[in-house]
Amino acid sequence: MADSAVSSPTLTPFMAQYLAAKAEHPEALLFFRMGDFYELFFEDAVQAAAALGITLTQRGSHGGDPIPMAGVPWHQAEGYLERLIRAGFSVAVCEQTEDPAEAKKRGSKAIVRREVVRVVTPGTLTEETLLDARTSNRLVAVAVAGDRAATASADISTGAFTVQEGPLTAVADVLAGLRPAEILATDEDAQRPYLTSAFAGTGARVTVRPLVKADPQFGARRLAALFEVATLDSFGGFSAVELSAIALLVDYIELTQAGAAPRLAPPRREAALSVMAIDPVTRASLEIERATDGGRKGSLLGAIDRTVTAAGGRMLAERLASPLLDPDQINARLDAVAWFVAERDARDRVREVLKGAGDVARALTRLALGRGGPRDLASLRVGLVSGEAAAVCVGAEAPAALQEAAAACRLGPEPAHLCQDLAAALSDALPLLTRDGGFIAPGYDAALDEHRALKTDARQVIAGLEQTYKDETGQPLKIKHNNVLGYHIEATTKQAESLMRAPLSEQFIHRQTTANAVRFTTPALADLDSRISRAGDAALARERALFEAFAARAAELEAPLRAAADGAAILDLSAALAEWAEDAQACRPEIDAGGALIAEGARHPVVEEALRRQGRGFSPNDIRLDAEGRAGPRLLIVTGPNMGGKSTYLRQTALLAILAQAGSFAPARRLKLGVCDRVFSRVGASDDLARGRSTFMTEMVETAAILNQAGPRALVILDEIGRGTATFDGLAIAWATAEHLHDANRCRAVFATHFHELTALSDKKPATANAHVRAKEYKGELIFLHEVATGAADRSYGVQVAKLAGLPRSVVERARALLARLEAGKSAGPQLSEAMPLFAAAAPQSAAPSPLDALLAETDPDALTPREALALLYRLKALVDQGAGAG
Repeated sequence: MADSAVSSPTLTPFMAQYLAAKAEHPEALLFFRMGDFYELFFEDAVQAAAALGITLTQRGSHGGDPIPMAGVPWHQAEGYLERLIRAGFSVAVCEQTEDPAEAKKRGSKAIVRREVVRVVTPGTLTEETLLDARTSNRLVAVAVAGDRAATASADISTGAFTVQEGPLTAVADVLAGLRPAEILATDEDAQRPYLTSAFAGTGARVTVRPLVKADPQFGARRLAALFEVATLDSFGGFSAVELSAIALLVDYIELTQAGAAPRLAPPRREAALSVMAIDPVTRASLEIERATDGGRKGSLLGAIDRTVTAAGGRMLAERLASPLLDPDQINARLDAVAWFVAERDARDRVREVLKGAGDVARALTRLALGRGGPRDLASLRVGLVSGEAAAVCVGAEAPAALQEAAAACRLGPEPAHLCQDLAAALSDALPLLTRDGGFIAPGYDAALDEHRALKTDARQVIAGLEQTYKDETGQPLKIKHNNVLGYHIEATTKQAESLMRAPLSEQFIHRQTTANAVRFTTPALADLDSRISRAGDAALARERALFEAFAARAAELEAPLRAAADGAAILDLSAALAEWAEDAQACRPEIDAGGALIAEGARHPVVEEALRRQGRGFSPNDIRLDAEGRAGPRLLIVTGPNMGGKSTYLRQTALLAILAQAGSFAPARRLKLGVCDRVFSRVGASDDLARGRSTFMTEMVETAAILNQAGPRALVILDEIGRGTATFDGLAIAWATAEHLHDANRCRAVFATHFHELTALSDKKPATANAHVRAKEYKGELIFLHEVATGAADRSYGVQVAKLAGLPRSVVERARALLARLEAGKSAGPQLSEAMPLFAAAAPQSAAPSPLDALLAETDPDALTPREALALLYRLKALVDQGAGAG
């Protein structure tokens, strides 16, 4: 399907039109509108049929080969689009842009015009059915200049637009926080090994664009044109690499929207290093936004989310993904939560009025892009009215953050007038699409009511006309309807005779004669038939015109409406965090710029919620860390049995910091936190077969990243470093890692291990302490207390845990016996070798020969006389007997 094929004289006009549209979007599947179906041809049809499980057929030929074809009904297209997008495809939608009647005016063989009106990709979705209501859907462009990189991020569904610049090495962390659905990069940058790795860590689709699309000057012009400004100074100014990222983003949005102006908010420039850095490995380990199975259930987000609106849910996810570093900003968020904790009645009222609120931001975007429907108008109205009602609940004594949010929710005259008109205009039962009609309430528009009355009252009008004709003719005539003649008068052959004679023949016009009846019409009936047939189309056209007028009014008020949507989301989120804080008995964190992390009665929010559902309680624990080594140790070594709760203890420590800096209360009696600029977690082990890495290699790569990047303000949790190799190698690596964290990184760190030798570090390093997870043996059974106490554990209880895991009894008993021998003394060489042949090669050998060996070594058999030989035998026998007696 090259350009030459498109212009080939052997092509039909239809196929030439298809190939021309396909040539514009070769990377996408082409949905080509034909009547009531979207058809796909050639390789597109083959791929779509396989992905969707639809029938693959053939139509005509091209180049002597049959043309594969598949299709989907146009009214079910969104469902198929969703499946294709999730399968990794992008789809170009080619619509009929001309009425067939207009096409016929150009000639009987003319075909209707078709144009690609949109390219659907993972990062450009706007449809409600294709989006997760509680998750942002970001398109992120990445540009690089030397050792600097910039990201430009947009959520087209809400209009959010941010730009950020930083070191190239920070791109992976930035992308992990943004959680993009699709990434844009130039063909040159996409080949950089570091970026390739960073992109792969997000799981997002990567779309490669030509280098020319990232030109900074091009980006400046596109941005100025987009917002209709002469200079970018009002946005704060952008660097060249930021403009490159902006150029990639805006160009791609305009491409996928087929030239339609993207509805984006003015770009917000994010300050470098303004949020906590959390790398992808740590996010996965801590299950912040997604659990290990990919779902929300079992994640931190799923455990604490009490929001009642979709926008509030998205805002919570964004805050957890990017916790703040500025104590003042964090405390402003905490003030808002604390106010709702104290004001229970206000909290309940806000949550109640917002419960039914629509998603204003996404509805507004769909309306602005011409993809909205009647339900979006309703969402707009209900969302705005609910937000205003929520604002009334915020008292004058509320903190500044809530006052600002409430002020944004209060509607000005024009937005209020729009809501009033929508309330009067929209009917109770709304269809999804405008083409279905029936969404404007009776009595709102006189012209629409007239069209509807003609259509709805057709039976009554026809019945009246039928009675008139009966009276005029004196015959029982019937008015009937079919799809060929429309409304007509039906008479028997005998009745028809009088209708065909004057004077009735002047009014009754013969239309058709059948075997059983003769059919007539009249000028009045023909006019009524025409008006009734047009009434439905006229009513729908009028409804569409009213819809477009409302959508245009909403677009003109976009700025205040988006501000109101954001304000309502802040009120919802603040109230939701207060609701969770009360449920979880969480405390307000004390945030400062110091180096301490002191928690009393801390709990893991996800594990605690799971235990609560089972009717069980969670055992809280304390932790004290201080990077400066004053209020607590810098490095805490934690020992204890498997299943005792070490990993939970580690993870809850990291989650406390993330929750607090996100602006949430924390599950503890008390939490004092010096802001962490990074959080690292190396908990759990898995291989990385795609990169050819074993479990141990993966562990070492992740540990290296921590040791190379963690600074004094970081928080590090490490679990079981060194367990994937030989014992002494693992111990050596774990020891050296712990020393490096203490001496070089000088950060707050919790290090869980089964290498009990590491507990000796507390005697060698001044800012190191030991803790252990308590367990007890009772009548041969191991009981986990899930309590963390000071000092080192005396043992690891590995055999007891193996028993709990269900190992065969014979294996457990054999392990107990071997463990007893091992613990009896480390010098049990020969005995250990006999019991465990694997250790035979390492068994120590006696330096001095035995008496028996010495006697044999000094004997020369050839020199012995018979008497001497007999005497030697007696001596040997005696030595053997002595050895047996000693054993």
